[in-house]
Amino acid sequence: MSSEPHHFTLVITGAPYSTQAPQTALGFARAAVAQGHTIDRVFLYGEGVHLASVLACPPSDETNWPAAWCEFLEAHAIPGIACVASALRRGLVDQAEQDRYELPAHNLARPFTIAGLGEWVESTIQSSRIIYFHGGD
Repeated sequence: MSSEPHHFTLVITGAPYSTQAPQTALGFARAAVAQGHTIDRVFLYGEGVHLASVLACPPSDETNWPAAWCEFLEAHAIPGIACVASALRRGLVDQAEQDRYELPAHNLARPFTIAGLGEWVESTIQSSRIIYFHGGD
């Protein structure tokens, strides 16, 4: 990275535990913040929305990537956004969507929120760099 500070939006499309996308993105985010850059937001799309599930429960000898991301986002006051269409297709809902669709529960981890692609469009305007972390398909 150059010495000039950048504003990044990270887009994660790969699911934890089946791709390296969330792990690689978190390593990048930590390094960027440590070097004085700003992460404007993290946008989860496609299979990447699984990163925002409060129901992930990996074995105790594995890293809990959803929890690690939640801790990082909260520590640095970075918005984490799950695409609403991707989330609903994959059974990830917040309290509002639970109520709207009369579902029995919600499972969105804090500090993530569910929003539309407008959030992604806004990030393309605000950030100087947008970096994608794909699942490899």
